[in-house]
Amino acid sequence: MSKFYKIWLIFDPRRVFVAQGVFLFLLAAMIHLVLLSTDRYNWFEAAAVRYAAEE
Repeated sequence: MSKFYKIWLIFDPRRVFVAQGVFLFLLAAMIHLVLLSTDRYNWFEAAAVRYAAEE
């Protein structure tokens, strides 16, 4: 347990954090696109329907 710091001697912390940030951004974008492709969770279509009903 006390030797976990040695992982940073193998991996460059800057590259690890940049790669993690890119991965998390791509994961979030993919989740949003999947949700937008469903009928139940497509908030753009729901807003357009509500806006059209108000006119």
